[in-house]
Amino acid sequence: MDTRAGMRARRMAALTWFAGISLLVGAAISGYALFGIRQPLPEQAEPVTNPVSCAGPTREVGDTPASEQQAAPTISSEVVSYTKSYAIGDELGTITIPVLGLSWPIFQGTGEEQLALGVGHYVGSVLPGLQDNTILSGHRTSVFNRIGELEVNDLILIQTEPGIFTYQVRGSRVVDRDDQTVIGPTPTAVLTLTTCYPFNSLTRTTQAFLVEADLIRTVLVE
Repeated sequence: MDTRAGMRARRMAALTWFAGISLLVGAAISGYALFGIRQPLPEQAEPVTNPVSCAGPTREVGDTPASEQQAAPTISSEVVSYTKSYAIGDELGTITIPVLGLSWPIFQGTGEEQLALGVGHYVGSVLPGLQDNTILSGHRTSVFNRIGELEVNDLILIQTEPGIFTYQVRGSRVVDRDDQTVIGPTPTAVLTLTTCYPFNSLTRTTQAFLVEADLIRTVLVE
């Protein structure tokens, strides 16, 4: 009797101990799972941006949207008219440089998002084909990495909603990035391409490289 009672007691103690351990393990697992669910996700890494992002003009010139600029006759005496208005980030056309074999989309705005996709149109300037200074900017490490090869009389074609505009290179020059005359108005239809300079510098620069071209032909879409 004593032996059987002792064995029974030991078995009960063992079962009680095992049940207690199981409960503790279960609670620990549940707590870990709950803790894991409530933990916030790791923070997203900051997006990688171009370290030489300085293609856009540095100063504003007026508040009039480019889409509201008054259309003017081109050299072909045809009137250019835009019926659409473009918000920042909208694609408004393409730029093609035949001598370099390059073609890129043009987006409204010169922020990082636009310049990462192609060429940016500076919103303080008129849209392509209109009388005045049309300013397009691009990164020297991507879309505009070869504009230093352009020579006088080379052609630049821009296609937008109204038609195709052909510009002829007048020249190029290096200026300080705070030179406000770069983004000033012009009496005729002019195209200005801007990017950072020197081309091979790996740090932010204080200079810009410009290509200036005159509108010589307009072909309007019927």
